[in-house]
Amino acid sequence: MYGPGDVRVEDREDPRIMEPTDAIIRLAATCVCGSDLWPYRGAEPVDHQVMGHEYVGVVQEVGSEVRNVKVGDFVVGSFWASDNTCEICQAGYQAYCVHRVPMGTIGTQSELARIPLADGTLVATAGMPDPDLIPSLMAASDVLGTGWFAAVAAEAGPGKTVAVVGDGAVGLLGILAASQLGAERIIAFSRHADRQALAREFGSTDIVAERGDAGVARVKELTDGLGAHSVIEAVGTQEAMMQAIRSTRPGGHVGFVGVSHDVAITGDELFMAGVHIHGGPAPVRQYLPELIQLIWDRKINPGKVFDLTLPLERAAEGYLAMDQRTATKVLLTL
Repeated sequence: MYGPGDVRVEDREDPRIMEPTDAIIRLAATCVCGSDLWPYRGAEPVDHQVMGHEYVGVVQEVGSEVRNVKVGDFVVGSFWASDNTCEICQAGYQAYCVHRVPMGTIGTQSELARIPLADGTLVATAGMPDPDLIPSLMAASDVLGTGWFAAVAAEAGPGKTVAVVGDGAVGLLGILAASQLGAERIIAFSRHADRQALAREFGSTDIVAERGDAGVARVKELTDGLGAHSVIEAVGTQEAMMQAIRSTRPGGHVGFVGVSHDVAITGDELFMAGVHIHGGPAPVRQYLPELIQLIWDRKINPGKVFDLTLPLERAAEGYLAMDQRTATKVLLTL
């Protein structure tokens, strides 16, 4: 990304092993993330930045210290590289690994990619996946894992009413996660017919088109005036965060995973809300083995969030489609 709105696909030197813990993978697919739209729209600074942090593919080469994956393995990795051995990783927060590397600084919207800390970052599948599974495995690299973390952080589960703020890929997969975790009722905030349909397919029981205070009032109406037990915030704006907190009943839980931009919660609002708030960058690596198995066994199909597929060389069109909301999420093929 040369600058806001300026995405170009260009040839660069092939990546090479730089550390003995690295691996090189040939990507089977990559994609455009909603968070990539922040710099695209000028909300974050960007200047000739390599792009992409979601990836699946086949291991081509490994460093001398890599033991857990081998050449020929089909692998899924997280948007944070992590050693998966430090105390923070062992506690399940690999996104905060003491040796973490943000994959967005390396770029994975590419044919080949270097993966640092390969042993702790990559998870191999049981074999070469059928082609139709690749979109779902691609989703596991970020949006599915992020939606899953949001549902866990919000303590979605049996007997719970879950509300989901945001109907992008993460919000939609937060619905899928809440359903898999056994939520009794799932309220999706959405104004888009196609996303409403997918929300219902993933497990939503109710659709609320209203936003802001009107959306909060509608959730209260649906929950006997109490609010939802669990609320997922998957946008990252001030309005979305306030909508999430105010839709949560006292004692309830908010799981927030929208990349925060100019969000501020006043002390008195937080003090009087009486809710638990937990979130941030998702520790996707914690959930990858479970999510890969669910996909492999065809129990979930998160790849349905990809509603536009383009070859990598047309990546700029993918960014434009997501920016203009003509696509929910764009898969880039190689």
